Amino acid sequence: MNPFTYARAEQAEDALKLAEAQGARFLGGGTNLVDLMRETIERPQSLVDVTGLSAAIEETSAGGLRIGAAARNSAVAEHRLVRTLYPVLSRALLAGASGQIRNMATLGGNIMQRTRCAYFYDDDGSRCNKRTPGQGCDAAEGFNRYHAILGASPSCVATHASDMCVALAVLDAVIHLRSPRGERTVPFVDFHRLPGETPQVETVLEPGELILTVELPANPIAKRSTYRKVRDRSSYAFALVSVAAALELDGGKVKDVRLALGGVAHKPWRALRAEEALRGREATPENFRAAAGAELIDAKPLRYNAFKIELAARTITAVLQELAEEAQ
Repeated sequence: MNPFTYARAEQAEDALKLAEAQGARFLGGGTNLVDLMRETIERPQSLVDVTGLSAAIEETSAGGLRIGAAARNSAVAEHRLVRTLYPVLSRALLAGASGQIRNMATLGGNIMQRTRCAYFYDDDGSRCNKRTPGQGCDAAEGFNRYHAILGASPSCVATHASDMCVALAVLDAVIHLRSPRGERTVPFVDFHRLPGETPQVETVLEPGELILTVELPANPIAKRSTYRKVRDRSSYAFALVSVAAALELDGGKVKDVRLALGGVAHKPWRALRAEEALRGREATPENFRAAAGAELIDAKPLRYNAFKIELAARTITAVLQELAEEAQ
């Protein structure tokens, strides 16, 4: 492991000052960053521990919820207001990892976690544009069962690993950021980037910018939401396909719907085409399946992951049908 300095910040202002050093990285629970440091994929010269910053989970004046970036995943998953108002978030977090990891991982760190692509981790034997820009992507022609079918590029076919982020995408969350230049907000669906020709640039964060809080807007549809994760084994596995969904019916028709997919793209994938195809339609399995097809029409499978298209369509249909039956 490369040598590095360590400092702990108790206030956002202190964290930003400490992060001005060249090669500095913010450290949350370390469940991803420390692993990458052990593998020498990440080589920060300085770590700024931000777990002392706000971990509060509190209601907003508008009836939504604001969650501090230092909140532990277990605390968010178990919070009464999260379970009541945003069950999809609680269920996604509980599907994401072991209890020990949830007790360490933070909200901000989960948002910033990097891909689990095996070629990205194989620094000795594999080419990876995300790890070394311009090197090439061995995953594109390699064993790519776990890789992207939506939004990929010739430069990168990796997928985003987070379950929690899929739920935040479906909830129209907003991220509050702070840097020495001031504060700004970014819609969660715009925070992560598709790979294009620069897969090493994974978010819209600017140098030295810090995640302060995530805000969940008040929306009655969020109370009728759920998360389903399809994986190779029942625990400690990343999603082949996951679906976060919220559904509101009116007289048997879809009044409103929210859909997001995990395990299929370089970022949490908001299924806007499927949502548009469903609004105003009868809440039937046939219409749910047709909406899934509209979303997946541009899917581009690789050699070993074509099954993900059918798996995603079936999972979308099953999750929406489950919510529709609960609403009736």
